[in-house]
Amino acid sequence: MKVAINIPIVGKEEISAVTSILRNGALTSAANHGGKHVQQFEKQVSSFTKSKFAIAVNSGTAALQAALLALDIKKGDEVLLPSFTFVATANAVLSVGAKPVFVDIKKEDYTIDPLDCKRKISKKTRAIIPVHLYGNVADVSQLSEISKKYHIPIIEDAAQSLGSTFKGKHTGTFFEMGCYSMYPAKVMTAGEGGFIVTNNKKLHDKLLMIRNHGMVKGYDTRIFGLNLRLPEISAAIATIQMKKLPKFLKARKNNANYLSKLISDLKIDLPKVKKYENVNWYLYTIATNKRNKLLKKLNEKGIGAAAYYPTPVHKTPFYKLKTKLPITDWAAANVLSIPIHPKVTKKNLDEIAKIMREVL
Repeated sequence: MKVAINIPIVGKEEISAVTSILRNGALTSAANHGGKHVQQFEKQVSSFTKSKFAIAVNSGTAALQAALLALDIKKGDEVLLPSFTFVATANAVLSVGAKPVFVDIKKEDYTIDPLDCKRKISKKTRAIIPVHLYGNVADVSQLSEISKKYHIPIIEDAAQSLGSTFKGKHTGTFFEMGCYSMYPAKVMTAGEGGFIVTNNKKLHDKLLMIRNHGMVKGYDTRIFGLNLRLPEISAAIATIQMKKLPKFLKARKNNANYLSKLISDLKIDLPKVKKYENVNWYLYTIATNKRNKLLKKLNEKGIGAAAYYPTPVHKTPFYKLKTKLPITDWAAANVLSIPIHPKVTKKNLDEIAKIMREVL
């Protein structure tokens, strides 16, 4: 049995769309509003997330970079973010010259701890980037209070949480901007790609320039920008994937509920869904002090379980910081993500549960 932790699910429609663009020859567009498929995709995103504007870019990292640039975050500024995330969140901060300040997480959902966040605010703090990790929604209520009290803008890293909501509102739409990824392992893909959502027209117009070398009409660079454009091929794939997204999310939820029933009596920390929260089940993540033993056994049986993230960002060789983040360290040593994507069958989940019982 071979079961990947996450896989892109593409079919004939995506292949046909790509072939059509290759035949047509319009592979990308340097126009301010992007090519035909980029614009179509952005409309779909706005409709799905109920945001006024969406700006497509070529990666989730580019989305974070563009959002930071749109807020004029620069050298000398500090940005608060969790260390328990993929390194892209911190690297985006460094890329604009600012300093990442690492904050601990909450044990129940692995998202940023607002109390520790508050403790680490300084005169140099210019933004906060909460990460909706594994699809879990960060504590937007407390973060909103912090943002208002200290007048600090918030950029949501929603790379892993497309489709997750709190009180019916989508992640990425609670604050100034939300940044998403369409990497192949995410709940939907464009091969590579990302996008930003916002309800602020000034930020929208600025982001359009930032993704296109600061230009509006061509050769009229007005602000600093880069080539962060999403190619038409990727946008075409994304438009089809957006149509399939509700079906993908439903399959993930069904698999998560089925697995939870199978292993509910085991002495492990199961994923907890908060009141008013609806998660996209990007990753089904448990915690156990027998993580490494269980991971090895699952992998030996062909189950692509994985630990995200065994080395927190602040402990990577590049950052090497001595910041004390006890819950982050606990999570790094104990979490394990189990495949529940739409291609996972009930038979697969029965086998996964059986292996977990044997080990635990």
